[in-house]
Amino acid sequence: MKTSSSTLDARAVFAAPVALCVACVIRLTGAATSASPGPTFSQADQNPGPGWTVIAYGDTRFTDPTNAVAVNPKVRRWLVQKIAEENPDAILLSGDLPYTGSDANDYRVFRETTAWRDRHIHCYPAIGNHELEGGEQSGLKNWWNTFPDLNGRRWYSVAYRNAYFILLDTDAPLTSGSEQRNWFDQEIAHLPPKMQFVFVVQHHPPIADLPMDPGHTPQANEVGFAHHLEEQAATLPVNFIVVAGHIHNYERFAENGVEYLISGGGGAKPHQVPRGPEDFYKDPLFPNYHYIKFTFDGKEIKASMVRLANPEGDTPVWETKDAFTVASAHSRDVRERGIR
Repeated sequence: MKTSSSTLDARAVFAAPVALCVACVIRLTGAATSASPGPTFSQADQNPGPGWTVIAYGDTRFTDPTNAVAVNPKVRRWLVQKIAEENPDAILLSGDLPYTGSDANDYRVFRETTAWRDRHIHCYPAIGNHELEGGEQSGLKNWWNTFPDLNGRRWYSVAYRNAYFILLDTDAPLTSGSEQRNWFDQEIAHLPPKMQFVFVVQHHPPIADLPMDPGHTPQANEVGFAHHLEEQAATLPVNFIVVAGHIHNYERFAENGVEYLISGGGGAKPHQVPRGPEDFYKDPLFPNYHYIKFTFDGKEIKASMVRLANPEGDTPVWETKDAFTVASAHSRDVRERGIR
């Protein structure tokens, strides 16, 4: 069973990364003064080839490494290192980066991502409920202190080549007439002409295998927004990929031309899920610590779920357990193929 969906003006350029605080994530070289709609930021294109690679995952819960109940710190570190070895053009983080957002020490543990900084990898985080854990005001202060180029923003967009990243805050309203919904509508109504793929990154999923506990069941805020997104997607010559977290597992769905993924395998305590017929991923193995790798080859996106096969081991063993292809823009053909 499942539940499904059936104004920021300043713009700047992400240049070669420089360490900002506890980790190398975002670096701006200047802000545009134009008030016209468009991306909040643009990532400088330093890749000479026709393709690119983007990694997405979430629910890392950086916190005191002695806390092995809320998170598996060994697995979290392994994932960070493996993603660094992939050397992607960008990492999309779907929320719950810290365990307790009001605790600045959790962001200090985020120093574990030094391997990303050393490789000059751009990272784009979305806000999850744990970013606000312990108090929204202090949580946002710590988030903005960690990502100062996002100061004052809870949602934003990034343009990179033919991909557009929209990072949402599902702890804020996404309902009709809300500030965030209006901003989103302006973003997709004014996509740069070369865009072919839009990644919508949010923490709480609009679609999931059910039944789950009430705290991990899709809520009206996200479900209603997904209905709206699908209506808009049907009118646009781009392909939409929604990446969520919150459920500490991996799930994949397709609804009305939109690809929906849950990638909450970043290290947080795993959740068992009762897989329904609409979930393309059927493998019963558990837990699913993982990340999703998207590779554009100049024609289409080839995506795969890279899973840690031996979380109890001494050295990591990785395997590909799901794969799918998203056609380039001007085609709504999403061809499904599973690796079991």
